[in-house]
Amino acid sequence: MGSVKDVIVIEKPENGKSGRGRFLFSDRYSVFDWGEMPDHILDKGKSICLTTAYFFEKLEEKGIKTHYIGIVENEMIKKLNEIKNPVNMIEFKMLRVLKPEIKNGIYDYSIYKKEKANFLIPLEIIYRNYLPEGSSVFKRLNEGTLKLEDIGLKEKPLPGQKLEKPIIDISTKLEMSDRYLKWDEAKEIANLTDDEIEEIKFITLKINEIITKEVEKIGLINEDGKVEFGFDENRNLILVDAVGTLDECRFTYEGIPVSKEIARIFYRKTEWFKKIEEAKKKDKINWKNFVNINPPKLPKELFILISNIYKSYANELTGKVWFDAPPLRDILSDIKNYL
Repeated sequence: MGSVKDVIVIEKPENGKSGRGRFLFSDRYSVFDWGEMPDHILDKGKSICLTTAYFFEKLEEKGIKTHYIGIVENEMIKKLNEIKNPVNMIEFKMLRVLKPEIKNGIYDYSIYKKEKANFLIPLEIIYRNYLPEGSSVFKRLNEGTLKLEDIGLKEKPLPGQKLEKPIIDISTKLEMSDRYLKWDEAKEIANLTDDEIEEIKFITLKINEIITKEVEKIGLINEDGKVEFGFDENRNLILVDAVGTLDECRFTYEGIPVSKEIARIFYRKTEWFKKIEEAKKKDKINWKNFVNINPPKLPKELFILISNIYKSYANELTGKVWFDAPPLRDILSDIKNYL
């Protein structure tokens, strides 16, 4: 079980052989690495399932290898256009998850020097087309942990700025809090070759381009998003986890967020968020031990609006009415008034 989806193991992956698993997408959600939040967003799990299946099938049509097998409906594996009602489960090719050990307060990735194939790469790859207000890029530039030359810029960017060409960022995946890395650090901890790094960058840009074109059809801007990769039994790179959903991407419509960024905006104003920021400065690994309050529930009106956004996004992206939800344009007008 993860913070937002459950994993069902059908066949366990072994040393030289991948397995089969299923994702049961829940209505849970997470922000700021906290884990499960107090509200469950109605029909979020089904929306995420439908939209990630849509993008996996699009990407495979374009020649990108993924771990996706199909949607599960009544215990049968189907393509998206074969199902009649919204479901919340997909089946996928399952890879091993090799977790780094913590030694003397530091993550030890030496296991990746020994293992060659059939595992999740312990990195998250982030593409950025815009730098919206709240992007971690601004915080890291101010702290000095990121330099302009690292992201190919000559001048300090402004909030909301569209980039001339996408930036690809990288962070850890299996640590308590995501930690941004430089590419040479990522190469070292995951034991990647130069060619594999270039392949990850190339495929990420291709995925970004496809998602951007698809969501433009329904009036959305693809500001940024994340993808994850693994190696199959022959060390071929494959796309894993979920892709193109409102949890993986930051979309906007006329400057209004169309993602769980709406919840982040609400929570950034709370005392709970301040405690998180303070705790992460004290201890990057065990920071949750220093947060002595729980996040508050979302206001009811905001909760309903966010639920409708997930449902409407699935309807409009796939071109099929799965859920009873207002058009995205109308929901976002209400969100704008609320925010």
